Amino acid sequence: MTRLATILCAVTLFASASALASDDFVDLRRIDALKGDANAGKAKATVCSACHGAAGISPAAAFPNLAGQHAEYLYWQLAEFRREARPESPMTSQVANLDDATLRDLAAWFASQAPAPAPANASASSRGAAIYREGDPARGTPPCQGCHGADGTGHPWATDDASYRTYPALRGQHADYVVQRLKDFRDGKHVTSSSDRIMTPVAQTLDDDAIKAVAAWLESGQ
Repeated sequence: MTRLATILCAVTLFASASALASDDFVDLRRIDALKGDANAGKAKATVCSACHGAAGISPAAAFPNLAGQHAEYLYWQLAEFRREARPESPMTSQVANLDDATLRDLAAWFASQAPAPAPANASASSRGAAIYREGDPARGTPPCQGCHGADGTGHPWATDDASYRTYPALRGQHADYVVQRLKDFRDGKHVTSSSDRIMTPVAQTLDDDAIKAVAAWLESGQ
């Protein structure tokens, strides 16, 4: 996918969701590179280990792996949890009293860790691979690789442009977590950032089977 095609795709998806109401919208398309102290983050991350593991590799499929994730993505997700204060999320109470420096340090720490390997028992999905790489024109689904990279390790321009580091790396992520996130986007539960408003219309083109297929393929790391 060319740079122009990718930009046009993101602009179209963002525009299609721009009418969604939000009083505290955050535009992540022009952000600065994150500055945080990974060593300080390590000291602050003890409480995170219960759900996400000591090095950011979660022992439970319902909770995401954080190891090796883009620091910018992690920081802005933490900021969104704090901003939205979702009552149903266990993250709400965890971040409520954390200052901005702590969020940055935590993001830097987990980003510095080696990504999780694919589970040994994960099975690939050929349909999931096809949707991820090619999309589904019949349903209006764009290819996931346009934002998350051909191999699921992140956008190819992320190295040079911090704004592309708000698109998460997905390779090896727990399938159960990916399924829930996509369903939440499909249900319009997250609309307060530009990234949310890109993902919402994409997820709304996916039925349950497609979501499970993409999630299984990502978890397999193949």
